[in-house]
Amino acid sequence: MSEIQVNSGDSLAVKANGGKPIPKFGMRDKIGYAFGDVGTTFIMGVLASFESIYFTNVLGISPAISGTIISLTTLVGAFTDVTVGRMSDVRKLGKKGRFHPWIRVMRWPLVLSLLIMFFPVVRSFSMTAKIAYIGFASVFYAASLSGFNIPYGSLAAAISSDPDNRTSLSIYRTVGSTIGAGGTGFIIPYIVYTTAKDGSQILSGDRLFLCSIGCVVIAMICYTVMYTLTTERVLVEHKNRVKASTLVASLFKDKALVSFLVAELVIVCSTSFTSFLTTYLFTVYYHSKEALSIALLFNYAEAILLSPFAKFLSKRFGKKEVVSVSLFAASAIYFIIYLAKVSSPWIYLVLSFFTALCFSMFNIMVWAFMTDVIDYHQFSTGLREDGTIFSVNMFGRKMAQTAMGILSGLSLTYIGYQASSTGSTIQSQSVLNGLYTLATMIPCVLMLVGALILTFWFPLSKKKLSEVAAKLKVLNKSEN
Repeated sequence: MSEIQVNSGDSLAVKANGGKPIPKFGMRDKIGYAFGDVGTTFIMGVLASFESIYFTNVLGISPAISGTIISLTTLVGAFTDVTVGRMSDVRKLGKKGRFHPWIRVMRWPLVLSLLIMFFPVVRSFSMTAKIAYIGFASVFYAASLSGFNIPYGSLAAAISSDPDNRTSLSIYRTVGSTIGAGGTGFIIPYIVYTTAKDGSQILSGDRLFLCSIGCVVIAMICYTVMYTLTTERVLVEHKNRVKASTLVASLFKDKALVSFLVAELVIVCSTSFTSFLTTYLFTVYYHSKEALSIALLFNYAEAILLSPFAKFLSKRFGKKEVVSVSLFAASAIYFIIYLAKVSSPWIYLVLSFFTALCFSMFNIMVWAFMTDVIDYHQFSTGLREDGTIFSVNMFGRKMAQTAMGILSGLSLTYIGYQASSTGSTIQSQSVLNGLYTLATMIPCVLMLVGALILTFWFPLSKKKLSEVAAKLKVLNKSEN
């Protein structure tokens, strides 16, 4: 399919680009967009890896309070996502388009929020002051992340309207995220932990703060590269603001949005649950920390392995078709693992590699799916609401992650898992059996449900996307 975009001579695109001709979509956009997620993952990765243990082991805050703050922050972020999404849609076009102005401004509070979180002087505060401080810092981080991440995610739909190009952007974004996650997940732990005389590992607050400064510098470089290399081409000026009631009604009637959101919630719950149980399965059921370390690498390796083939497969068969088949395959493998009652951690590791390979196809394509959904919303309603739709999707993801954080713990309680303050991992056989069942059958069922939703409810097949793109090519030109 040829490139579909607002032409370089169209007034809105040229005006947003400072009067300069609009460059063709190409490698600049792909690399630039990837750098955006490299930078963001360096910020988010540090918090995801060390926020909780910093609160408990450095600031001395109880796990119950720190866990509550983290959960409430996720909920706050869900609502600030929607707020920013709507604001980015209704504001007038600025320099470089609709979303670049947000990125230019909001990168500063985002990187500042990481430094505020680990500011060394907080360790001298009273306990009440510490709790109040991290509560404020967490909310500031959530709001800042929304202010940057929602426009950044929505940017993909404005860079190009060609489905194949958007698939490339989604793939490059996933690779960028993998690079950032690898840096924070493998390098930083070697820096921030010190070894006590008894051999125990202690998190150093000072080292963590210094690492945060380094991550901030890297993130700002990445954001500058992303801002410079990417170009918005699909621009729609909102001449009349859409009423909130009209917008909400159109969202609920949008079959592509609703069906994809439900499918994504199910799949996110499945992957979150699988990630949660991986540590328990390999350390408690199989007693193999070696296998666990390899299993954790799957989160980074799968995206790299699939990326060279993802665009070809989606272009040849369609995103919906490829991802649906992959999820059906993942569900089937999980069911086989459940029936086989695999006793060797290494055999389980090999089989779980293939399940991860299958559902990773969804993770690679998810952002391309969202740009297709944004296009379909304009196709079916006449409303171009990139930021709002993307933020609604992020709202759903965060709600699902919050719910699974609670349900995962409850599931362990249900099977009778015994907690320990001594590091003991000895459990009864019935608990071990329950753990194995949870780790295999829950993702089996959820992956199957996700595949069925995409196959029979989600409307955006390869053929339908071609129809949508053709209509929007004419519509967007007529509006500019």
